[in-house]
Amino acid sequence: MRSIGVLSNDHRYQNNLIGNRDGTLMGEDSSDATEETEFDGEKIHPQPGVVRSKSNMCGDKDIVELFSTVSALKLAYIQLQQAHIPYDPDKIVAADELVVVQLEALRKFKKAFKGKRILETKLDPSRFDCLRSEIDVFEKLLENLKSQNRDKDAEIVRLQQELYDLDSGNMALAEKIRGKSLERENMRILNVSMFEDAFRRASKSIHDFGRPIISLMQTSGWDLNLAAKSIENGVDYAKRSDKKYAFEAYIARRMFHGLSLKSYNVDDVLRFDDPIDSLIENPSSEFANFCGKKYMFVVHPMMEMSFFRNLDQRMLVLSGKHPRTPFYQIFARMAKWIWILQGIATSIDPNSQIFSVNRGSKFSDVYMESVEEKKEGVVVSDGGQSNFKVEFMVMPGFRIGSTLLKSRVYLSEMKHSTGK
Repeated sequence: MRSIGVLSNDHRYQNNLIGNRDGTLMGEDSSDATEETEFDGEKIHPQPGVVRSKSNMCGDKDIVELFSTVSALKLAYIQLQQAHIPYDPDKIVAADELVVVQLEALRKFKKAFKGKRILETKLDPSRFDCLRSEIDVFEKLLENLKSQNRDKDAEIVRLQQELYDLDSGNMALAEKIRGKSLERENMRILNVSMFEDAFRRASKSIHDFGRPIISLMQTSGWDLNLAAKSIENGVDYAKRSDKKYAFEAYIARRMFHGLSLKSYNVDDVLRFDDPIDSLIENPSSEFANFCGKKYMFVVHPMMEMSFFRNLDQRMLVLSGKHPRTPFYQIFARMAKWIWILQGIATSIDPNSQIFSVNRGSKFSDVYMESVEEKKEGVVVSDGGQSNFKVEFMVMPGFRIGSTLLKSRVYLSEMKHSTGK
């Protein structure tokens, strides 16, 4: 059997394939590379080889050396195959080493060729100019993009400011519309009957706050007769217990002092059963300021010191806080209904009025009602004149449209002269 690649022992074939001793390629006659030749009775049609010349990369000497190395590799491979027939281990080893040597030579040639290409690329000034030109183009493009980005950022800032201004304007308009809506809503919802209910609750809350005042004064050793006299001097009380109305008159006079009717939203106060909850949730509201000022005006520091042996509660109120003590809770409930009276009166009728009654005025059941239940049906004399006069006013009156809420007063019977 013949090994693969081993065609003949005739070295004429080898000489024709590899080259002549003088270095010429492609057979003995290199003048005509396309001429047909015979080998072992068979015609061989050689094909013309095309070798691209790149003198800038490899010279003619390098090409000759490359082909010589390839030819030597082929010869070594043929010798390796011949060493198998007949099988000769020594020749196989020798031929194998020769093949390795030629492959190593090709590897070195390849490495040298690649190194030349890289070096030529690095040293090519035209390539540098091309890259520099491309870099300049991209740098100009980058600067252009940065400029556009700065313009966009400035536009974004301008639009954000414009949006903020629009939002602020919208909020102001919304607040104004909300206020108008609340006024219209109050006009629809609030009515005279609601005001009458608030009036009764305010009157009762004044009475409820007067009770602990009197009780604490008694506990603290106050002279109630002297205290009542300092409030309203020279009053002819029908009975001793009626002096409580003097204290209620004092409280009402202080709570309604400087009160002017104006429309505002009272929903934040109405939605809490306990006004302390409203004060804690909104400590800076107008209602909270109203409570603080009125507490300072109604409860004298000497009175508070005698009641509680300290001014801790007063200091808390002065600091803007609202203590959840029983005494202050009763006061806050009274302040709540007086605050509501002031806020809803003009919401129902912009021309609403509050009026008071002076001491010594003759009783008129049109504008007044007695705080004493037994005098509710006071009868006037035959001449149309009342037999009673006003000692002091306990609760002011209100006029809401065509409705009149009577002022609550304490009366005493007029003494007529008998010398006539």
